[in-house]
Amino acid sequence: MPKVSSITRVLEIIEAVSYASLPLSPLELSQELDIPKPTIHRLIQNLVDEGFLTVDIGGGIIPGKRVRNLSVELWQQRLFFNERQMILQKLVDEIKETCGIGVPYHMDMIYTNRAQTTLPLQIYLPVGAKSPMWCTATGKLYLSQLSATSRHKILQGLPLDKFTKNTITDIDALNDELDRIAETGIGIDNEEFISEMVAVAVPILDKKSRYLASLYMHAPTIRVSLDELLTHVPRLQKAAQDVQALVYDLQS
Repeated sequence: MPKVSSITRVLEIIEAVSYASLPLSPLELSQELDIPKPTIHRLIQNLVDEGFLTVDIGGGIIPGKRVRNLSVELWQQRLFFNERQMILQKLVDEIKETCGIGVPYHMDMIYTNRAQTTLPLQIYLPVGAKSPMWCTATGKLYLSQLSATSRHKILQGLPLDKFTKNTITDIDALNDELDRIAETGIGIDNEEFISEMVAVAVPILDKKSRYLASLYMHAPTIRVSLDELLTHVPRLQKAAQDVQALVYDLQS
């Protein structure tokens, strides 16, 4: 049996932690990757020291800042950025309201793509802007996709500031809302982040049906109601599938 290099083992550890739906323990990584326990502990410590991995409050191993930054940069590669932008622009041409894509980044959502409506009244949230998770359609959709354990840990670390009169700041009420979103697969912002703005979002998934990003649509309430936005969900889901096809090509 050929000897596995240290570089290969390091990359396998990063890959396993990045794909895991829950934080992994060193023992789980040792068993999954068939790496001796002393070796896995040494490699994990090196990766933590270099910022590629980090340890969560429960002692599990999760992706560190450098892996998270790399994932955003890869997502933003110009070729794939432009192809996603074309899908969004076609969507906006059809439904006439601003659409975009947001991904989780640290404890926020970051907007990676955006196609703006040409209608005179607009809400400007540019590419690169960050928004809170607990009161946006994109962020609530992401939180709804997490396991109960991961969701609980993240919610405990969020400030849950009140941005509008509709912002949900009670954890139990927010959990109930996230459970409803998990059932429908549709994130909703009913004037919770910005007064007089409503939004909906649908998930973009990878080949294993794991959440990657949120495709959203938002509009001012003076022009569109939340119920009217929801009628466009099938079209958003089709656009999300088109973006997923790009991701599948990248994963092939």
